[in-house]
Amino acid sequence: MSTAAIPAIGPAKTLPPGRYGMSGLLRSEWTKLRSLRSTMWTLGITVVLGIGISALATAETRAHWSSTQVPGFDPTATSLIGVFFGQLTIGVLGVLVMSGEYGSGTIRATFAAAPRRPLVLAAKTLVFGAVALAVAEIVAFASFFLGQALLSAPAIHSTLSSPGALRAVVGSGLYLCFIGLFALGLATIVRHTAGAISAFLGILLLGPVVIRALPASLADRTEMFMPDHIGAAVVSLHMGQETLPPWTGLLVLFGYAVALLVIGGVLLVRRDA
Repeated sequence: MSTAAIPAIGPAKTLPPGRYGMSGLLRSEWTKLRSLRSTMWTLGITVVLGIGISALATAETRAHWSSTQVPGFDPTATSLIGVFFGQLTIGVLGVLVMSGEYGSGTIRATFAAAPRRPLVLAAKTLVFGAVALAVAEIVAFASFFLGQALLSAPAIHSTLSSPGALRAVVGSGLYLCFIGLFALGLATIVRHTAGAISAFLGILLLGPVVIRALPASLADRTEMFMPDHIGAAVVSLHMGQETLPPWTGLLVLFGYAVALLVIGGVLLVRRDA
């Protein structure tokens, strides 16, 4: 039999390693994030809680308004009080972004398709951070405008042009975003959903209680670095003596998130999926 018609077969061509890039990982993480029902539910609850609680607080304040409330009353902080409820749900979503894949086992497929694990973590952080920031700013601005509309005369109200108001509103959105990244970093370290959520809520809710048990002088110096205290300073226009300046506090909170993500990234490389 003649072999003249049989084409020569060369060595099989293989794709070079590292062919994927950040753009592909970003698209992949965006697809995963928006396709999960938990994402829509959690973001929806964040919006409802953030805006709803703020509306209730301002409406209640207006309904029982008294001239005795004028000294020290902060209409901006009152309209942004829902931020402290929204931080719980945005933190839970930050945990689920990482721990959800570990719980379902799909993290193995992710790392098989993209072996450079720090790049995967960076993509998750960027996608979640962008979504969290967009939703958080929507909640902050909507809460402010609705709250000030409900604080009708004779109650005191403010506008974005009032001193410090715009800083408080924008800072509230950044605070929620950084809290979400903080939770994402915790989940990268812990990997288990229940454990990461417990650690997140423990730091956020129980941490201040533990600190207040310390001697007063030490507690005052330590409390200002806690996330909840930073958030209170951000939304308020009246700073206390033992309080970090708003932008400084946000920078500290961002530093916490970055530190946890870096530690999580190192562990991500060293541990098995």
